[in-house]
Amino acid sequence: MARTWLSVRVELVSGQGGDLWPRPGRVFAAARTHSFGQLAEAIDQAFARWDLSHLHMFTLADGIGVSPLEWWEGEAPDGTIDGRTTTLGRLRGGEQFAYVFDMGDQRAHLCTVDSRRVDPQEEFGVTPDRPMPFGGWGNLPDQYGRRWDGDDGESPAPRRPAGGLSDLPPILSWWGERQRR
Repeated sequence: MARTWLSVRVELVSGQGGDLWPRPGRVFAAARTHSFGQLAEAIDQAFARWDLSHLHMFTLADGIGVSPLEWWEGEAPDGTIDGRTTTLGRLRGGEQFAYVFDMGDQRAHLCTVDSRRVDPQEEFGVTPDRPMPFGGWGNLPDQYGRRWDGDDGESPAPRRPAGGLSDLPPILSWWGERQRR
């Protein structure tokens, strides 16, 4: 029974007005009984998002939108179905669909259902209660485009310390003062 889980490849295509290449991605194991809302949460976590207050929507190949309807306060696009109750059981192997997180910054993802099924017991040693990533690649951009702590989008990047890792406390043998000889 567990072998009926879907394998869904999710690639981050674009966001904040630019396209990404090479595209970072993650691969998820998900039961057909999981909801699109649960898949959205798993994608957002795996792509290192922490401000989750943004609208999001899946768009299926037939054009149907799937999103948490209560978030739209009655303004959801016509024909949108509720992502909290709609299950992944409607997906088939080879099917492609899109996921957009943050309708303003348009973080668009291409999602592809693999024809191969996944056994969560083999992948994780347990059967999770939600979709879980089990593979991935690439560097994930910061949710707000920041490249360092305190990046305001206008200031130059901070200079790297001359001694490499010499600014770190000497907790590890190659950090801090111990590195300088």
